[in-house]
Amino acid sequence: MDDATFLDDVADALAGLPGVAAVALGGSRAQGTCRHDSDWDLAIYYRDGFDPATLRAIGWPGEVSELGGWGGGVFNGGAWLHIDGRPVDVHYRDLNVVEHELSEARAGRFRIEPLLFHLAGIPSYLVVGELAIAQVLRGELPRPDYPEALRRSAPQVWWGNAERIFEYARANHARHGRLAACTGLVTVAASQAAHAILAARGEWVTNEKTLLDRAGLAELDELVAVARPTPASLKHLVDDARTLARGSLDAATG
Repeated sequence: MDDATFLDDVADALAGLPGVAAVALGGSRAQGTCRHDSDWDLAIYYRDGFDPATLRAIGWPGEVSELGGWGGGVFNGGAWLHIDGRPVDVHYRDLNVVEHELSEARAGRFRIEPLLFHLAGIPSYLVVGELAIAQVLRGELPRPDYPEALRRSAPQVWWGNAERIFEYARANHARHGRLAACTGLVTVAASQAAHAILAARGEWVTNEKTLLDRAGLAELDELVAVARPTPASLKHLVDDARTLARGSLDAATG
């Protein structure tokens, strides 16, 4: 089965589930940056409830979570499936939540939530960014621009977090030569800074896979690679990483 037929069949099946109002394709497939082996990222948008048992009943092999099964918050669960030889991720998206976060983002407000596999956590406006890049396959969804209020507020929040983490790493781990703890915190701080940089540019972030590269912070790999478990080396790491991040943020803010 070719990709177009595959996607059409899967979209039809998802759109037919009770409560589903729209189905969208996201991720690299939607943006045209995918590899041949990239996952297919799909989202089902529902209002006033969705029963994952109806998705499970289709019979596709894989794991189907309950609502909230991926930690709750805006990223409220989904499924990892294997359909016709292709890896497919299905995300649950509550339209009431999405519309609320869109309103909040337009006012420059957001929060940061923890999520497995994400160093910096995710901004609540992630679900708004998904709308901006998605290809709507079934139903209708808004396609928001990046709000100016969010461009002003988000860099301050993300960079403020990054600054505090850089300082904590230097004061509490670098001076003791704690390599693992210090490099870990520096990487988290750089990820927070990357969010600040991309927010200042008005670029949506929907995952961390290429976050550092997109923000101009790929050099962090080299800084971490040469770090050693000595106070001098780790203080250099923190200072150099912060300087790198600050320079990229200054360039983004003009």
